[in-house]
Amino acid sequence: MASDMFEQRRLRITGMTCAGCARRVELALGKTPGVASATVNLLAEEAHVSFDPTQVTLSALIDKVRAIGYRVEEQRSTRATESPDEAERERIAAGRRLALAWALTAPGMLFMLASMAGRHGGTMQHGWIETLLAFPVLAIAGAGTFTTAWRTTRQGSPNMDALIALGSGSAFLTGPLSFAGMPVANFSGVAAMIVAFHLTGRYLEARARRRASHAIRRLMELGARTARIERAGAELEVPIQEVAVGDVMIVRPGEKIPADGIVVSGTSAVDESMATGEPVPVDKQPGDSVLGATVNAFGLLRVRATRVGEDTFLAQVVRMVAEAQREKVPIQAFVDRVTSVFVPIILGVASLTFGLWILVPEWMRLCAAYAAPFLPWMQLASGSTTSQAVFAAVAVLVIACPCAMGLATPTALMAGTGLAASRGILVRSGEALQALRTVRAVCLDKTGTLTVGKPSVTTVVTSGEYASQDVLLWAASVETASEHPIAAAIVKALSEKTSLAPTTSFLAEPGLGASAEVSGHVVLVGKQRFLRMRGVEVTPLQADIERLETEGKTVVLVARDGIAAGVIGVSDALKPHSAEAVRALRDRGLHVVMLTGDHETAARIIAHQAGIEEVVADVLPGAKAEAVRALQVQYGRVAMVGDGINDAAALTQADAGIAIGAGSDIAIESAGIILVRGNLAGLVEAFHVADVTFSTIRQNLFWAIGYNLLAVPLAMLGLLHPLAAEAAMAASSLTVVGNALYLRNRFEQCNKKPSVANGH
Repeated sequence: MASDMFEQRRLRITGMTCAGCARRVELALGKTPGVASATVNLLAEEAHVSFDPTQVTLSALIDKVRAIGYRVEEQRSTRATESPDEAERERIAAGRRLALAWALTAPGMLFMLASMAGRHGGTMQHGWIETLLAFPVLAIAGAGTFTTAWRTTRQGSPNMDALIALGSGSAFLTGPLSFAGMPVANFSGVAAMIVAFHLTGRYLEARARRRASHAIRRLMELGARTARIERAGAELEVPIQEVAVGDVMIVRPGEKIPADGIVVSGTSAVDESMATGEPVPVDKQPGDSVLGATVNAFGLLRVRATRVGEDTFLAQVVRMVAEAQREKVPIQAFVDRVTSVFVPIILGVASLTFGLWILVPEWMRLCAAYAAPFLPWMQLASGSTTSQAVFAAVAVLVIACPCAMGLATPTALMAGTGLAASRGILVRSGEALQALRTVRAVCLDKTGTLTVGKPSVTTVVTSGEYASQDVLLWAASVETASEHPIAAAIVKALSEKTSLAPTTSFLAEPGLGASAEVSGHVVLVGKQRFLRMRGVEVTPLQADIERLETEGKTVVLVARDGIAAGVIGVSDALKPHSAEAVRALRDRGLHVVMLTGDHETAARIIAHQAGIEEVVADVLPGAKAEAVRALQVQYGRVAMVGDGINDAAALTQADAGIAIGAGSDIAIESAGIILVRGNLAGLVEAFHVADVTFSTIRQNLFWAIGYNLLAVPLAMLGLLHPLAAEAAMAASSLTVVGNALYLRNRFEQCNKKPSVANGH
């Protein structure tokens, strides 16, 4: 089926409380006929669905999600995050539920502690008070938990809320049952505490979720809110949403440029650090392009808008970062499979625990007594067999919530991609970021990646009779009338403080050179053949010409009044930091390979300057992907860095495709990671970001899984109080979130080592 037949829609889904919830929504959408793909982001409370509208409607998909117990609506705004007002309303509502829960739970805790201490004889009276206080905690503050638990269980897909509802509900029922004369201890006060701790975790997780996505919101806030535009001969100030393509925007010194555009009049310097990370303002003059949200340093600019709204560079950055956070990395697929079966397994374990305590209580007590000496801080539950069975089953239900496992990967990935965006590294594919951790070789394109991508003057050699600055001045004065790239490089090489000499009688010979009178002298600039045709003897410069050609440089000869004056060597110069970046990559143990369509000699020269030993040259554009495939066979996983249209297939073939931000649109679309600054310093930082992101994910998963492996057996033996179980569960989730949010500090420590990464 053609991809252009699919519609892309985003759905806002509320009521998801764990990775199991997200997995169930994803499966429900993904298994619907006509749906090509469905990805659910638990943290953003969002689903991205691609579907064929001829087979299934959007309303049918919404009904599908509602049928499994979640609230859903179409996310019409293209903004990457929820609105601040909506987020604040949710935070306030969560805070109110939390306040109600603890206002009633705290007094119940005091009565329970007093009864446990045996200071008061009215145990039955205290039990009634605890039960009465606990009822509104479960029925009002925890109503949403019980509602979600019922909806998901009714659909045959119980989630984390089902564990909380069963645990707290079972504990609460012990109160009325004990009053009815059954031999069971009253755990109703524990039920209230379970819900109160649960709501505390929910409130803190919501705050942590917003903080984890703060990088996106900060990016969104970088743009201008209003714009001054010219319409009907008048200057108007309008909201940024009303700027249209073709409008001429007036940008005064110190103001943000409202939208991407082209300078039509005025000269200034623009602070583009928002986009490039480079602190030095970039000079702008008529004809130059500018980016929205960058700052006009000085001088009045009139800019014609070329891209507005969701088409601007800033909007694309926000969208790419949001998509990277929504996309799942391979490691998350494993976690999703685990959490999707986790709740049913724990329900089975809790039932097994209750049954064992009822059927073979002495054997369970013996096992607990055997383990207790190794765990002196644990205390075996006392009371009747039924009480111990309820105690242990409730503890299992509460301790085993998979929330920490569900948060382990997405929180770290959100923090990592947000950090990368702030460093000028746009992560479009989480899979590409993970692949950086395992690549064994890095392929670097030459032109535009290792090098500037434009010709520049690297050498000026004179015959000895003239100064090199004079030779360059004469050549630039002639070439200023030419539009050839090499002519532009010669003009640019002249110091800005040096004025061009007056020229007359300019004459160009296409493919050969040009001539003109410069300050009264006839100056020739061009190839050897051009000068010889004009009777100039170039033999005195022949050795220098051959040396420069051997170095892979384009040779331009200069003659004055019929005498050879000098030779100018023009080549594509190595970018700043390229050699340092290559050294840093090799220090990581990576094989660095130059992959280029340029001829072998020129490629070897640039490779030597960059410190690259392995060169694959003379590669046709269509064969670059094959070259990457061959390197994958030789080394394993390969990353490819390029900037041109001819690199697109290779970027797609590589395990990690990385595009230079100044490159072609096709290369950028084919890559999973984009280096906005346009130099390889960002590549080294991308490796550092991948290091800290996935080490954080591994740490999170280790603690989340290890916590369950340790705590569930203790709960089964009745060695873990349900209250302690709930506190430990909440603490594990918050530890995972906190560890992810500490990622930036970990990156800064990694980046303190002297390297190219902090040399920009």
